[in-house]
Amino acid sequence: MKLEKNENTEKKDKISDKEAEEAFIKIFKWIGEDPGREGLIETPKRVVKAFKEYFKGYQEDPVKVLDKTFGDVEGYDDMVVQKNISVHSHCEHHMAPIVGVAHVAYIPKKKIVGLSKLARVVEVFSKRLQTQERLTMQIANTLMEALDAKGVAVSINATHQCMTMRGIKKEQATTVTNYYLGQFKEDLSFQNRYLRFIAK
Repeated sequence: MKLEKNENTEKKDKISDKEAEEAFIKIFKWIGEDPGREGLIETPKRVVKAFKEYFKGYQEDPVKVLDKTFGDVEGYDDMVVQKNISVHSHCEHHMAPIVGVAHVAYIPKKKIVGLSKLARVVEVFSKRLQTQERLTMQIANTLMEALDAKGVAVSINATHQCMTMRGIKKEQATTVTNYYLGQFKEDLSFQNRYLRFIAK
């Protein structure tokens, strides 16, 4: 069977676990460590395994997470709010951790989704190299389109270790981002109610 060009390219560009481990060995040498000492011998394998977990979002489709919906909403037309969803991501500029919480709300039109799926969408996008601004928008846009919602609101409050552990080193600094679509953007009463809910 003849592979398409993009499939060939994908296979050619695929990096093996062993190649990734060798890259980490080089980094250890670069920082001045001895990768052959007892405490570091298995570390490249452990780091590769950890990176697969940190960045598993590249292997997942957030739209598919929202495939299964329920149409029996019995006329429910108010917001559904899920608060305090943990966020663990990495900034794309220094690959330093981003740790915080996300709050998500949507106003259903004809269908709702299982509550765990909201947190799952946050998880998929978080497990990629990110900026907080883009992460906030990706979650909101995906929920709006996949659920055909009347409105979506997403807020993230997070600490960036590229700011707290390096550079300016402001340990108490947090960053807040908000993104509103549909009724949340057009009607301030919805937006204000949402903000009161997540502040409690």
